[in-house]
This record gives sequence, C-alpha cells and structure tokens, in this order.
Amino acid sequence: MKQRLARIVCMATATLLLVLLVQPKGANALELAWEAEGFDGPESVVRNDESGVLYLSNVNGKPTDADGNGYISKVSPEGEILEKEWVSGLNAPKGLAFRDSKLYVADIDEVVVVDTKTGKVLQTYKAPGATFLNGVSIHRDGRVFVSDMLKNQIWLLNDGELSLWLETADLDHPNGVLAEDDRLLIATWGVPKDDFSTDVPGSLRAIDYGSKEVTQLGDKPVGNLDGLQPDGKGGFLSTDWFNGALFRISESGEAEQLMDLNKGSADHLVTDDGNLVIIPMMLDGKLSAYKMQ
Repeated sequence: MKQRLARIVCMATATLLLVLLVQPKGANALELAWEAEGFDGPESVVRNDESGVLYLSNVNGKPTDADGNGYISKVSPEGEILEKEWVSGLNAPKGLAFRDSKLYVADIDEVVVVDTKTGKVLQTYKAPGATFLNGVSIHRDGRVFVSDMLKNQIWLLNDGELSLWLETADLDHPNGVLAEDDRLLIATWGVPKDDFSTDVPGSLRAIDYGSKEVTQLGDKPVGNLDGLQPDGKGGFLSTDWFNGALFRISESGEAEQLMDLNKGSADHLVTDDGNLVIIPMMLDGKLSAYKMQ
C-alpha cells in the first residue's frame, strides 16, 4: 500500500512539473477588463485620438470575398457598442489606422479613407493586383504603409497616390506593420499552406526606408503574427492569429508569451497609457480588453 501511494505521489509530482515546464511564461496573466460581443469577424481595432472612441473592422464573410458585407463598428472606451454598423458596404475590411479625423481601411485590393466626423467614405485608392491588403500604419510625416500578406508586398499611400513600395519574399508574408521614425517594422506570418498553417512561423522584421533592406529581429521564429504595437517599454506586443496568443517581443527579437488565447486573436490596440491591450477575437466575434501589468 505504501509503495502504491508513493508511486501515485511521484506520478502526480511529475505531472505537475511537466505542466509547469510546458506552460508559457506569463500565460493568461492579464486580467480581463471588459468584453464586447456580437461582431462578425472583427479583425482590427484603433482609437480616435480626439474622442477616445474605438473603431473596429468586421470582415463579415470570407477574407478574400468582395461581397459588400464588411463594416466598421464604433465602440466606447469602456466597451459599449455605440454603433455596430457605423460604416457599411465594405468588402472584407482588415487593418485600420487613424490620423487627423480620417480612418484608413485596408479592404482586399483597395485602401478606403473614411471621414470619422461624418462616417462617409472620402476616397478609395485601388491597389492593382493586390489580393489581401492587411496591416496599416501611418508614419508621423503622413505616409501610409499597407501590407499585402499573400503577395509579399508593401504599398505606400503618399500625396494622394497609392503605389507598390516593395515586393520581395524577404517580407515572409507581412501582416502587421508599424511605421517608426527610421524604419518600418512588420510582423510576419510565415509561408502559409492552403489552411494558413506554416512549417516555419513568422517573426518581426525591419525595413530601412532608404535602402529598403529587410532584416530579421532575432534568429528564432515566433508565430503566425498579426497585430504589431509598441509595448511602451522599448519592445513590442504581437498577436498570433493561427495559434491564439499574445507575445511581448524585445528589440532583439526574443519573444515571451503573455497570454494563451483562442485562435483568431487579431490586430490589437495598446492604449497610449499602456494600461490596456484590446484584442479583436475574429472567430469568437468579440472585442476583449485586458489590463496590462
């Protein structure tokens, strides 16, 4: 009996140690602040710097279908849905960026500019040959950078003209983009298979504006990365859409998993004070806000 009890204790101890070893550091450590539900394929969220209102893109269908079902929602800073279909008639809107009362929307093969004061579309810029425009980021000088994940492209909207800025396999299928002063950072997916899984997942890469040289941050893959935001501490926060996770990634490319999430964790927002990270959960139809620690 004593031997049997000892074996049970040993097995339980080994199981606990295994769990502790394989559990990602800090997984599920962030506290849920609020959650809004009832969306249709929510993909990207940004904040209006003037009012604090959140804008949320909804694919509402297949991400490559020009079906006219896509829309933008307005959500309060506390998670209340102010207007679910504030801007409708889009196709499969994904990445968003806000500047000077204008919302820039990546919508399959075009960039749509919305007047946030009226909710009216001001301009639509076609990207000939694009198939999956995704991430959007605006440099402080006004240049708008947009990724096409499937085509390995970066598009540039500048002075009222949208043009192909860079196309190379070195982009490793770019998703999230972040326009810093002296470089463009991208969160890559890795080469997708038919089901969007990868043999080698993506990482963070940097593009020099002048030479357009692409370099990888670190030498290890991280995940099928989607959103990319600064963490306010010299590093970055990035979501893994396919596997469901939130990572903190250092300037050197080292990654620490902060949260284990459901599949579909998409293009997130970190509030200016760094207190909240707000994540669209695309497959769950939710927008979830977590307190940063």
